Amino acid sequence: MKYSRCKWLTAVGLILATLEVFAGTPAGGVPHAKDLEREGQQAERACIPLLLEFSSLHCEYCTLLEDEVLKPTLLNRDYDRRVLMRKLVIDDASRLHDFDGKTIDASQLASRYKIFVTPTLVFVDRHGKELAERMVGVTTLEFFGGYLDQALDISREKLRTLNRCYD
Repeated sequence: MKYSRCKWLTAVGLILATLEVFAGTPAGGVPHAKDLEREGQQAERACIPLLLEFSSLHCEYCTLLEDEVLKPTLLNRDYDRRVLMRKLVIDDASRLHDFDGKTIDASQLASRYKIFVTPTLVFVDRHGKELAERMVGVTTLEFFGGYLDQALDISREKLRTLNRCYD
């Protein structure tokens, strides 16, 4: 029994690692923001918004949102052409580079965006300017994906209106 369980866990680990390699997404969910300046430029080159997911370590709704909406979205290759997602954990002490290249932590960025509730999704351009109405909290998961798609469409249209697309 112990040997079978070990083989099963090894197989699951290999599957998750394979998914990470082929999907370009960490098996743990939305990649953490590291360099918003670079990530914003990457999003602009693709004419897509940068989605910032503000979450906190012990937020059950954040976990629910990631498991039920964001992770499946990341696994859908069509969304590679619609959005670049990055996660910021506001009660984590990790540092990142801001849109202007300066070092900052996620709680400072959350204060700048006046984030009071987690999860909050903010759709921004390469300069960190909001493109669409932010999504605060989780109400009905059945409709959340539709609202997310709508915000992505509005964000992309705004990028086009601002002449930030080169396609």
